[in-house]
Amino acid sequence: MLDHFTIFTRTGTVLWSRSFTPPSSAQAASASAAVDALVRHAFVEERVADERWEKDGYALRWTRANDLDLVFVVVYQRILQLAYIPDLLARVKALFLDLFTPFLRALLAHSRNSTSALSSSLRRSFAEGLKAWEETFTRTLRELERGSAAAARRNAPLLERADSTQTAEGGEDTDGAATGTDTPEKNARGDGAEIAKNVEALKARLKAAELGGGRGGKGPAGRRQVSRKVSARAGGTETPGTPGSGTESVSNTPSKKSKAPAKEMRRWEGGKVSEKHVEALDFSSKTQDGGAKDEEKGTLEGWIDEKSMGKKGEDGAYEVADVLPDGDSDDEEDEAEEGKGGFLSRFAPALGSSNNASGGFFSRMTGSHALTEADVAPALSAMQAHLQSKNVAADVAQRLCASVSRSLVGRQLGSFGSVKTEVRKALEEAITRILTPKSSTDILVEIAQKRQRGLAARAGAVGSKGSEEALEPYSMAFVGVNGVGKSTSLAKVCFWLLQNRLRVLIAACDTFRSGAVEQLRVHVRNLGQLDVGGERVADGTADGKAKLELFERGYGKDAAGIAKEALAYAKKEHFDVVVIDSAGRQQGNEPLMRALAKLVSINKPDKVIFVGEAIVGNEAQAQVVGFNEALKNFSGVADPRGLDALLLTKWDAVADQVGTALTITSATGLPIALVGDGQTYTDLRRLRVPHIVDALMRS
Repeated sequence: MLDHFTIFTRTGTVLWSRSFTPPSSAQAASASAAVDALVRHAFVEERVADERWEKDGYALRWTRANDLDLVFVVVYQRILQLAYIPDLLARVKALFLDLFTPFLRALLAHSRNSTSALSSSLRRSFAEGLKAWEETFTRTLRELERGSAAAARRNAPLLERADSTQTAEGGEDTDGAATGTDTPEKNARGDGAEIAKNVEALKARLKAAELGGGRGGKGPAGRRQVSRKVSARAGGTETPGTPGSGTESVSNTPSKKSKAPAKEMRRWEGGKVSEKHVEALDFSSKTQDGGAKDEEKGTLEGWIDEKSMGKKGEDGAYEVADVLPDGDSDDEEDEAEEGKGGFLSRFAPALGSSNNASGGFFSRMTGSHALTEADVAPALSAMQAHLQSKNVAADVAQRLCASVSRSLVGRQLGSFGSVKTEVRKALEEAITRILTPKSSTDILVEIAQKRQRGLAARAGAVGSKGSEEALEPYSMAFVGVNGVGKSTSLAKVCFWLLQNRLRVLIAACDTFRSGAVEQLRVHVRNLGQLDVGGERVADGTADGKAKLELFERGYGKDAAGIAKEALAYAKKEHFDVVVIDSAGRQQGNEPLMRALAKLVSINKPDKVIFVGEAIVGNEAQAQVVGFNEALKNFSGVADPRGLDALLLTKWDAVADQVGTALTITSATGLPIALVGDGQTYTDLRRLRVPHIVDALMRS
C-alpha cells in the first residue's frame, strides 16, 4: 500500500530508500518528486506546521532523529487510510538507529568536520548491514499491515466479520484452530520474534565487523557513498471599483432618509461604458496647458535624493541600495544585548534562574544530554511572544516555533551549552531559510538573459524572417490592493531602469480609477525632466528614440487588450522593458480577480510583482495568498501563472517591526525583490536577509 520510503540526512544524503512501484513507472517518479517538494516546502521554507503534508494526491508523513540529523519519510496515496503509518515510522526509526548509530555518529562528525574521514571498513560494514536491513524493514512492514488488517476486522460489524472469516469448506476459522492456518495475529507475533532475532544477529555481525575492521573507524558500520541528493527543486475587462479606491462597492440604493437621486452604477463587465462616465474619469482635458507649464517650471529637487541613488557596479550597472539597518551592531554587541536585554533574557523568570543550583532551568543543563520538549518549551514560548510583538502573524510564529522545537528535541547539549543560545541559533537558521530567495530577484540579470536568448534565437534563424524580427521586450506587471502605492513604486522602478540605460514603456492598464492615467502621465513628465547619466531623459536616445513613454488608451477599455497592444508596440519600437500598471482590487472581488487573471494569462509577463504595504501585518498574508490563488484559479489555462515576487512599500515606517516580511514569505514562499523606503524616485531598496533577522531578534 506504500509508494515510497526513504531515510536521508538533513544535508541531503540519502542513506536508504525503497520504492514499492516499478522504478521506471510514472508513479515512482511522481512519488520521488513529492519527496523533493517536501524537502523544499517543509525543511527549506519551513511552511509546514506538523509532520504531515499532501502533494499531488500523495500523503507524506515523517519523523526525525535530531541528534543524528536524520529524516524518515513515508509516501502513500492520500485516499488510503493507513492507521499503522505512525507506528511504522516509530519502529523503523528505532530499529535503524539501534543498528547503525555508531556509523551515523561517524557520518555526522564527518559532515561537520571535513577532516574527519570515514574508514573503508566503516563504509563496507554499513553497506553489508543495509542488505540485512531490507529484510528487517519488510518484516516490520508486513507485521504492521497484518495487525492493521486484523484490527479492522475486529472493529467491523459482526455479520461482515463472520462473512470475511468463513472458510472454503463452510467452517469458521477462529484463531486458526478449525483449519490449521495461521491468523494475522499469529503471523504478526511470529514476524515480531523473527525481526528481533534478525536484529540481534545483525548487531552481532556488525560488532564483529567493528572488531576486525582495523583501526580506521570508530563505529561498526561503513556506508555506501551518497547514492543521490534530495534536491530542493524548484519548479480581461476591468470591473469598476469604489471611487477613489479602485473597487466598485458603493451601493446604488439611496438611504431611506435621503431624497437624493440614486447614483448610476458604471457598467464594465460585459457592458458598454457611457461617454459621461469616461469623461468623469478623464482629468487630462481639465488640466490646462498653463497649469502643466507651471509644474514644469517647478523644482525637481524633491524628486530624487543623491544619497540614496545606489551605487554603480563594476559592470556599469546601477545597483539598488541596501536597506540600512536601524542601528549598527556586530557580534559583540549582539552578545551584550543577549546578556542584558535580549528577548529571551527578558523572560528569565519563565525560563528559570541559572543561579538556582537545586532546580533552576539552566542549572539542569550541566552535563551532555539530549534536549526534551520540556527543556525547550519555556524558551519557545518566549520566542513566539517576541515574534508576534514584531508583527509576525500568530500562525506563522506558532509554526516557526514548532519547527524550531522539532529541530532541537533530541539534540545533544554539551556541558557548557545553553538552551537559550541553542534556541536563538535555531531561530536564526529557520528565519534565514524562510527568507532566502528560492529564485532570482535580480531584475537586471533577468532582462539581460532574455535579451541574450532573443539574440541567440535570431542568430539561429539566419536567412528567414525570424532573423529580421525585433526582440521581445522584458515585461513586468504590478498588481495589488487599492492604495498601497503601485503607481509610485512603478515610477521608482522605471527611474532605476532608466539609470541602467534601458528604454522603458509604461502600459496604463488601470482603466477605471479616476485620474489613473493622468497620474502615470505626471510621473512620465517628471522622470523626463531628470538627468540620468548626464543626459536628460526627455531628450531621448542618440538615434531619436524615446527613453520613456506612456502607452494608454483612455478609460473604459479592456485592460488585457491594452497590455497586449503595449507589448506589440514595445516590440515594434525596440523598447527594452514594458512595465504594466494594473488597477487596485481586493482579493475577494471575483470579477476583478478574473479580469486580472485574464491580463496575466493572455500577456504572460516575465514577472508578476505583488505590491503590498509593510505595515499592514497579518492582512498582508491574506492579500498575497488571495491574489496568488485567484491568478491560478481564474486563469483558464492548463499551466496557470501566479505571483513571482513581492515589493513592499512604506518600509521606512516599520522600524524594527519587520514581521510582515517574514509572514508573507513564510505563507507563500515568494521572495521580496524590492522595498519602497521613502517618497522620492530614488527611494527604492534591496532587502537583505541578515537585516530582517537582526531586526526580528532585536528586543
